[in-house]
Amino acid sequence: MADLDAQSPVGIEPSALPSIRWAEPPEGPAVALLDQTRLPAEEVELLCTDVPALVRAIQTLAVRGAPLLGIAGAYGVALAAARGDDMAEASGLLERARPTAVNLGYGVRRASWAYRAALGKGEDAQRAAAVALAEAEALHREDAEASRRMAQYGLALLEELLPGGGHQLLTHCNSGALVSGGEGTAFAVALGAHRAGQLRRLWVDETRPLLQGARLTAYEAARHGMAYSLLTDNAAGSLFAAGEVDAVLIGADRIAADGSVANKVGSYPLAVLAKFHHVPFIVVAPTTTVDLQTPDGASVIVEQRPGREVTELTSSWVGAGREVGGLPVAPLGTQAYNPAFDITPPELITAIVTEEGAVSPVTGVGLAELCARSSQVTIS
Repeated sequence: MADLDAQSPVGIEPSALPSIRWAEPPEGPAVALLDQTRLPAEEVELLCTDVPALVRAIQTLAVRGAPLLGIAGAYGVALAAARGDDMAEASGLLERARPTAVNLGYGVRRASWAYRAALGKGEDAQRAAAVALAEAEALHREDAEASRRMAQYGLALLEELLPGGGHQLLTHCNSGALVSGGEGTAFAVALGAHRAGQLRRLWVDETRPLLQGARLTAYEAARHGMAYSLLTDNAAGSLFAAGEVDAVLIGADRIAADGSVANKVGSYPLAVLAKFHHVPFIVVAPTTTVDLQTPDGASVIVEQRPGREVTELTSSWVGAGREVGGLPVAPLGTQAYNPAFDITPPELITAIVTEEGAVSPVTGVGLAELCARSSQVTIS
């Protein structure tokens, strides 16, 4: 694999993992992705030369995480425009690729709006495609800046809630540079604590069934030299009971107007545990993840993943990067319940941290005020 740090995308700091970038090889434009299904065994770039390929990458979780999906959606629109594809069809394919993460649709609509606005001003298709790409790159830069600011606000909140440092933080799924244009959301806060000498231990839920915690968060923690330990999801309760968790930090895929948070399945049980043990439960996400058009948690569409992700070992990471498909771990014909996300209600959340600051207690009014202050472009 080529040196991924050699080309930092659109001004992103070289220290950030290049999870996504715009590429222009001799054969034409493409969206280059760090294939997350191959981590941690291999760092391999996946080159998507058309929108269907990018949609497959999104659906197979080669690229994932709400903020990064927004960036991918915007780059996908730019790719379709550069290829001269049917823009309405391409945008629809991208928006429907995964239903829960609100950022995906936001990125698609934002780049599409820029493209149509350029055409409306009399620009030709080539120039409009360049405008769409510029908008995608702007979103990429904004997300990196949002990541930096969330880390600052989140670290300040930890210092307020847990004075003295020596934090033992528990996180779920993956919320680092692999989900962001910068260093992440919740993980970026833990990383900030590590750099400030305030992190005693990062507890990493392995995150069933696809092990984004074990494969991705542990990979990022090791890369930064953080003190971390991996645990099975169902071991978290014993950590709380032993007093070994000072705060929980998670990201979000969609935050409803009332403050309900959709995140990787397994987040809600952590919130219940945290509430019972009087441990702060903190959600870190950019304002682009707040969906004021979704009134409450019950209105969030929760993606149902294929049952084989639970009943079989099918992912490419099994066997150090070798494809191992269809290895059963349950009897043939077993039905599986495999929601990708669950919903945590606002009364279980200590604070929601965004690039505009923190909301605590979590209320719809507070969220709306933060979004009103956001410098992000609003696209309905």
